[in-house]
Amino acid sequence: MIPVTKPFLPPEEEYSKFLKGIWHRQWLTNMGPLSSELEMSLKEYLNIKHLLYVTNGTLALQMAIKALEITGEIITTPFSFVATTSSIVWEGCTPVFVDIEKTSLNIDPSKIEAAITENTRAILATHVYGNPCDVLAIEKIAQKYDLKVIYDGAHAFGVEVNGKSIFEYGDISTCSLHATKLYHSIEGGLIITKCPNLLKKLASMRNFGIAGFDSFAELGINGKNSEFHAAMGLVNLKYILDIKNKRDLLTDRYDKGLRNFKAYKPLWFSGATMNYAYYPLVLESEELLLRVKALLDSHEIFTRRYFYPSLANSLPYLKAQNFDVTDDISKRVLCLPLYYDLTIEEVDLVCRLMLRIQNN
Repeated sequence: MIPVTKPFLPPEEEYSKFLKGIWHRQWLTNMGPLSSELEMSLKEYLNIKHLLYVTNGTLALQMAIKALEITGEIITTPFSFVATTSSIVWEGCTPVFVDIEKTSLNIDPSKIEAAITENTRAILATHVYGNPCDVLAIEKIAQKYDLKVIYDGAHAFGVEVNGKSIFEYGDISTCSLHATKLYHSIEGGLIITKCPNLLKKLASMRNFGIAGFDSFAELGINGKNSEFHAAMGLVNLKYILDIKNKRDLLTDRYDKGLRNFKAYKPLWFSGATMNYAYYPLVLESEELLLRVKALLDSHEIFTRRYFYPSLANSLPYLKAQNFDVTDDISKRVLCLPLYYDLTIEEVDLVCRLMLRIQNN
């Protein structure tokens, strides 16, 4: 069987060394020494000043909306994981969808202004598959209309734009460290902001809003993570270069094997590095996608229609809307298997089967 993804696991003995320390200290959660060390290590690796390690990427989005005190409408993309939209609704705000670009699959900046109303307070955009949005265009729009900007960078760990971390853009950026991600801590998330005062507020919110032993600063939540998760994050960080290099190799193999296949890859943002988090293809037609998927399934090779269907017309708590590009792309996009343990031979098998079904 070839799954669509598989978590990277480091040598068991390396993780076990951290467990011995946890047992000795008996400090299991509440931002223990390993969680603090992970924050420092990630700041150094990503070359950013301010970062918080939290429970997961979804909570990071919810905390971002709460910390920025956003109410009213938030412009967002219908082509993303459900957490992007559900976080907006969960925080009592209204998602306003804007169609995506056919090339990048990210939110289309040229359509944002038309969606702005007197109730618009923010833009929440996703770096789809780790591919950066047009952050410069979005920044201009946000400044023009005095809007806050949050980036859902769940897929974008390690990506840089013009030499600096993608997480440096926007008022707040978030990231997921879920087990299926390029880099993970089993469960986990990151909140990044350039503003020291905002960071202080978010840190207080993460710990129930507690200001001291007997005082509270603001409304908070339990956004902390455990020492066991932080330990996995610390070990995995040692292997991030190996992970990226292997995924780069596999991506190149797919590119060569499928160069004559009737599909295209999303156009990567100019000046941005790649992290090889996913291998998405937009196929010529949904009919071809369904035939490819069925054949691969029959060989126990599993793919994912990611993202399908469009969030704009599939969520029971929102009125259904249609968007030409999103509706079209979501029916034709397919993510192929990509993970550290995947072999060149397995990639070649996937490519052969896909070409076979195309040529029949």
